[in-house]
Amino acid sequence: MFKDRVLLITGGTGSFGNAVMERFLGTDIKEIRIFSRDEKKQDDMRKQFKNDKLKFYLGDVRDLSSVKNAMHGVDYIFHAAALKQVPSCEFFPLEAVKTNVIGTENVLTAAIEYCVKKVICLSTDKAAYPINAMGISKAMMEKVFVAKSKTVSPDRTLICGTRYGNVMASRGSVIPLFIEQIKSGQPLTVTDPNMTRFLMSLEEAVELVIFAFQNAEAGDIMVQKSPASTIGDLAQAVKELFNANNGIKVIGTRHGEKRYETLLTKEEYVVAEDLGGFFRVPADQRDLNYDKYFAEGDQKLTNVKEYNSDNTQILNIEQIKERLLVLEYVQTALANWKKQNVYINN
Repeated sequence: MFKDRVLLITGGTGSFGNAVMERFLGTDIKEIRIFSRDEKKQDDMRKQFKNDKLKFYLGDVRDLSSVKNAMHGVDYIFHAAALKQVPSCEFFPLEAVKTNVIGTENVLTAAIEYCVKKVICLSTDKAAYPINAMGISKAMMEKVFVAKSKTVSPDRTLICGTRYGNVMASRGSVIPLFIEQIKSGQPLTVTDPNMTRFLMSLEEAVELVIFAFQNAEAGDIMVQKSPASTIGDLAQAVKELFNANNGIKVIGTRHGEKRYETLLTKEEYVVAEDLGGFFRVPADQRDLNYDKYFAEGDQKLTNVKEYNSDNTQILNIEQIKERLLVLEYVQTALANWKKQNVYINN
């Protein structure tokens, strides 16, 4: 489906961009364009892969002209550029708006102008019932792409999105933090041992985007069903994998954090289509007839639960360890840890 096509990945130097790029680089895709503002990471990727299919475009989604500069001849876009760190977005909420909301508008405006065939926008579980600036900005991003999808024929440019939970071992996530704390002999810092989070690999995140590419209609939000674990069990699983005796230090919930994350709100669950391993949330098709917002209700909502990390499959410690061992990051860290211990013991 990507044969002789040009794929543009915004935020392409990030964890997701690297995973997608590696997934497609060996296929018959014509070209993969990496669009980001980080010239150092672009140069690192250029030197590492040395592949003529990879093209690098320096720019920022906040700047429409730089987005347009990368858009000519593009067939498909995976829009992953975003500010994702909860604390930094809390301190600088307008920066989150500029990148996550206005940046998305810029990408979609340019995509429509250049007749890009499909755009997949990546969102997060924090956009459902958001309580922090990052989640609120991503929720607005979803509203932007759903609204934008209605302004153009899907035969010309189909716009849709995905929403997924925590990606294990991605940049800034807790698993690399736990491993570094083990290596440095520090206690593993846990906010709340009973806090739950979805556990998803980068490969599963890529699969979700490809599933959306193949199955989504204009304005859809595609969600992959995902297991979860408590943070306390996750920390214990990492300790057991590394055979570490570090303590666990409970530091308390940080500002902007939830006890659990939601992938589907009640309002979305009631209209979602169950596709087996995925949910499809269709775009709200109501027009500007305000009676449909204020005069008509839906009693089904009162009997529906949301889909969150507390009512999905909760993994035990052994199951968490199995998922962790699949991750290349954990495999490499574990191998290096064992070599280091052998050297010290000898």
